[in-house]
Order: sequence, then structure tokens, then C-alpha cells
Amino acid sequence: MSCECGQVGSMKPRVVIVGAGFGGIAAARALRRAKADVILIDRTNHHLFQPLLYQVATAALSPADIATATRALLRRQANATVLMAEVTGVEHTAKQLACADGRIIPYNYLILATGAAYSFFGQDEWRAHSRTLKSLDDALAIREELLLAFEKAEQCDDPDEVRRLLTFVVIGGGPTGAEMAGTIAELARTTLARDFRRIDPQSARIILCESGTQVLNAFGQELSDYASKALRSLGVELRLGHPVTRIDDEGVVVGGEHIATKSILWCAGTQARPAAHWLGTEAARNGAVKVSGDCSVPGTIGVFAIGDVASFAGPTGKPLPGLAPVAKQQGHYVGKLIAAALANREPPPPFRYRDDGTMAVIGRSRAIASLKKLRLRGFPAWLAWSMVHLMLLVDFRGRLSVYLNWSWAWFTYARGARLITSSQTVDQAGEQVKQSP
Repeated sequence: MSCECGQVGSMKPRVVIVGAGFGGIAAARALRRAKADVILIDRTNHHLFQPLLYQVATAALSPADIATATRALLRRQANATVLMAEVTGVEHTAKQLACADGRIIPYNYLILATGAAYSFFGQDEWRAHSRTLKSLDDALAIREELLLAFEKAEQCDDPDEVRRLLTFVVIGGGPTGAEMAGTIAELARTTLARDFRRIDPQSARIILCESGTQVLNAFGQELSDYASKALRSLGVELRLGHPVTRIDDEGVVVGGEHIATKSILWCAGTQARPAAHWLGTEAARNGAVKVSGDCSVPGTIGVFAIGDVASFAGPTGKPLPGLAPVAKQQGHYVGKLIAAALANREPPPPFRYRDDGTMAVIGRSRAIASLKKLRLRGFPAWLAWSMVHLMLLVDFRGRLSVYLNWSWAWFTYARGARLITSSQTVDQAGEQVKQSP
């Protein structure tokens, strides 16, 4: 079943973009003046600001603060059409792609910006016992699990079960893991500290596990040491230098130590979504599509891969990191490259990533930033992180809402998104009970 997308009766070339993340949106906007039909396809109807997703998971922000309807973002772009669908395959020789509902969508140019998913390093059975953080659904599920843990503990008479309920294990010492661990610690130590009568939320254990010898190792020794000290000052326990060897219903085993818990958050390795499999082309170890200097996929015509789904060799020969600025710059570049081809202009030179630095926040007024030759930590880094992330949000409403939420939280330590919205209750044993509708 062929799908008619774009403007009715249009004979213009068709540029199809798969994925409405940073790269996909940047590519679409770079094509706004191109004489082409731009089709943006995504499984959801919104663009998600993933760097702040952990704040939804920890009740600091609401979903609408960090997500914007894709159609609203492209409302004024006359040549752009948004299609909510799931792509399941690409026939690059026939220049068409397939959707889960059976639709076939032809293209002249294809930009794959499908992102990445979490990898369990061959231990896929661990997935059933862990939470991951890639979507709003993931964030809301984590938020509910965190808040329900305290509610269950409040009604539980078994001290061992209370300790298990109030033990939270975060696996992976990169930015997401460190941010999650620090924010959960602040939730327990400050926000919830005086809200319960039978339990002490401040007694909650937050354990961050990292197989390497330091957290946030990409920032260098000095900033990594500061991050470790800041996490410990929040009460986060660090388990460094030992990989996780088992995850099951009873908890986690790391370095020979069994940690009894019901809340396991997986923030470790990632793998690219299956674009390389779709194209039958060479992939990197993490499944990312190996691309040329212009982000095109070797062995194909008119196919490009950007962001986390692409493996692009940087100046040192190592692949560029899976960061939002990389995807955004690549999306803008490929959009301009295709626009030049459509207008019969000279193509731009090969893509070069402009590295403005990286940042990670650990908690209230605690952050680290590596900005070219400048290294910041503590409040200055936190302030820089806040300003940069506010400006990166794609719409003014989101910026204003996040700014107000952050300001309120900074002065009051309160969090305004602490709702448990599923039809669940808790019995006297601390067990979850499904309510009838």
C-alpha cells in the first residue's frame, strides 16, 4: 500500500526524514526554503528534549515542559509534512521505506535520525528487571516507581522490606546515571524529608554502579573527582571498578555484593536503532551506520544517517559522541547539503563538528562543565548548564515553564510533578494493588 504524503499533486523531489529528535528537526528546518516536499516521520507526535528527561523521571518537571508537538514546530514551514508512523525497513535500491501499518513511502533523499536504545551487553534478560530512560513513557514509569516505593514503605511493617523498597540502584556512571543518582538523592533528602510519618525518606540508599574506576570519566580526572565528591556529599554510595554480574527479582550483584532492591535504573551502554540492518550496510560495534564525510551512507544513493544512529569518525579517528549538539549540527549540515543539490549549487565541504564542550549536573548548584579550555565546577558550572539548556529548548513556552519550575525548586526545594496517576493503591504489606476501573 503506497502512501501519498506531502502536498497534493506535487511533483517536487521528496526528502524523507525518519526521527523527530534534534537531528531530524534541524534537518527539516534547514530545508525550509528548498523546492522539495519534506516528510518528517516519527513514532510519536512530539519532539522530546532528552537532556532533561531525567527531571521528569524525578518529579522536577512535567512532560509538557520538555516536549513539543512536532506539528507545532513545523507549522509555518509550508513544504513540511509530519507523519506519525513507525518505520520498519528501507529498500534503498527502490528508494522507498516501509511502515509498520503496511504503508510504502517513496523518497528521493532519505535522512535517518532514529537515535539509539539502551544495550544490556548481551544480557537481555536483565531488561525485565530494570528501567531505562529514553522516552516520556519511560520517565513517567520511573517517576511512579520512585514515588510508589516511598508510599509502600510507609505502610510496610517488615524492616527488611522497607530497606529493600528504599534502596535505589543506578547502573552507569555517565551523565545520565550521575544526574539520576544525584537527583534521586535530593528527592529523598530534601523534597520528601518531612512528608512521611512512619519512615524517614532520608534513610533511603542511592547506589551508583560504574564498571570503570571513576564516574563521568570523559570530563577528566579533576572534574570526575569533584563529581564523585559531590555525589557522596548527597549521600550517594559509589560502587566503582566492578561490573554488574546479575540482575533479577531480588536485586543486583556487583563486585560480589548482593544489593537487595526493587528499583533498578539502567543508564549504561547504548546501541543504535536498526538502520544498518535496514540498509544492509557496514555497522560499528554499537550497531551505528558507518557514514562518509558528508554523512552519506556508502553503497547507497541519497541516503544519510545522523546523530546516534551514525558512526562518524572525528578528527582523532574515534566516532563522535552521542550528544545532542552532534545530531543538531549534522542535521543542519545534511539539510543544507540536500538543499544545495536540489538547487544545483556546489555542495558544502565535508562535515566538521564544532565542539563547544560538555556539561553534567549532579544536583542543586552542583555541576561540572568542560568548555574547550575552560573547566568549571560547582555553582558557576550549574549556572552555565542551566542557561545553555534553557536556550536549547525549542519553544518559548517550554523555556518559561522550565525556568519557573527551576526557580521555585531552587528557593523552596519543592517539586511540583509528584503525581502518581495510575490506578494503583498499596495494601498494609506495602504491596501494590490494581484498582478496578
